Amino acid sequence: MLKPVLKRVAILATIITILANIYSYTYPSFNPVNCSWNCFDTTTEEPHLEGGIIANLPFYINRYVNDVIETHWNVPKEQLSQKQRVEDVHIMALGDPQIKGVWHNTPYISRLDTFGNDYYLGHIFKTMKQRLSPSHVVVMGDLFSSQWIPDSEFYNRTRRYVDRLFKRDTSLIKEVKSENHDPNNSNLFIVDWGKWGDNFNKILNGNRKDFNFGYKDVKAWSPEEDYVFVNLTGNHDVGYSGDATYQHLTRFHKLFGKDNFWIEYGTNTDHPWRLVVLNDLLLEGPALQPEFIEYDWEFLRQLKDQNFTGSTILATHVPFYKEEGLCVDPPEFNYYPEVWEKEPYKANLLRSQNHISENTTNVVFDMIFGNGQPGMVLVGHDHEGCEVIYNRFNSNDSWVATRDALPGANHQIQEITVRSMMGEFYGNTGLVSGHFNEDTKQWEWKFTLCPFSIQHVWWFSKVAAIVTLFIWSAYFVI
Repeated sequence: MLKPVLKRVAILATIITILANIYSYTYPSFNPVNCSWNCFDTTTEEPHLEGGIIANLPFYINRYVNDVIETHWNVPKEQLSQKQRVEDVHIMALGDPQIKGVWHNTPYISRLDTFGNDYYLGHIFKTMKQRLSPSHVVVMGDLFSSQWIPDSEFYNRTRRYVDRLFKRDTSLIKEVKSENHDPNNSNLFIVDWGKWGDNFNKILNGNRKDFNFGYKDVKAWSPEEDYVFVNLTGNHDVGYSGDATYQHLTRFHKLFGKDNFWIEYGTNTDHPWRLVVLNDLLLEGPALQPEFIEYDWEFLRQLKDQNFTGSTILATHVPFYKEEGLCVDPPEFNYYPEVWEKEPYKANLLRSQNHISENTTNVVFDMIFGNGQPGMVLVGHDHEGCEVIYNRFNSNDSWVATRDALPGANHQIQEITVRSMMGEFYGNTGLVSGHFNEDTKQWEWKFTLCPFSIQHVWWFSKVAAIVTLFIWSAYFVI
């Protein structure tokens, strides 16, 4: 009597498991318009269908099936009649993963949740990377959930971040650890921030060109990869300027690389463009280490002195100034009180900010986008995501953020706040497509957002597989 029931339950569980895992591994094919690069091809735009989803179900099923076949069986899509002269730019932007830590007193259920969250985020990256083969991957800062962690925990999260989330080569960070560890315990990662700080100040007070901010035509940082991977600094990685210390910057630089740099592409051609990575957490103060502010502005001065004539993609963490109501986060600046007994040395320093101030926004935009060429700004921080247009008016030297482009503006730049890839925000991937228009001789940039699903769906697909295997095992044992 029990065995027939178990068989029916096992069959039902198998069907549910298969469907859940099919969705998990092919979810971009349910939304191929937003989950693809070909956003400059008008044939891929979402059709205006009448009758609702049910009436047009055959169309959506056919589109899904075709996309799955093209993606997973490498069926070549229709080729352009004329070979494209300038290669498109494909940037995958991932917002604020904020991975948590595991401590000796962390409950086992929380440890399991953290473990699963790593692989949930890793699943999103793996799925989208295999589907789209990006030229650049940019993580928009807040890699970790807190900057108030010791060096050893910073390393532990970096190792998980590199291995579990992005499946990158861990040999480099292991080498860094071998050179930076406790003299009494080689397994304990500790940075010599004093030594790093001395070198930092030597350059700051000497030949500032030795910061070596600029690169050219970088296709990958290592031979094993075919894309450029960029990690931005977030407030949960290095702190706001009122908190940022030499220790914070040292360990970030050691394990993730520079926080300020640019990469120029095609400089001596008719289609130059560049990626500018800016640590805008150090633009304003009062700062705990004022020299960090000087360092940030030195980067911008050197960037401006390049007299770059092409298009620019700016990637940074904190959004730029805009009036309240345009995005979820309003402009907000908090400062430590004049009397702060816990840490008296932080009195009146900048404690947090949701935006860069209006004046600083105007200056930074003029320095980066002053050549009048098209471009785009990618930011994180506001997990909900947002899209606005910055309109430049020469009459009053200001950049005004609005929902839609304003007539009469002398120059316009779009700012994209990339919605978080965390599970509660549905595991998003931002896709920036750059295409050089041969008619206008200018770059065109477009952004789409590809969501996965809340993390429970991914968990369900894994748990369902385990339960199904258990039920079938029980069926054959009985």
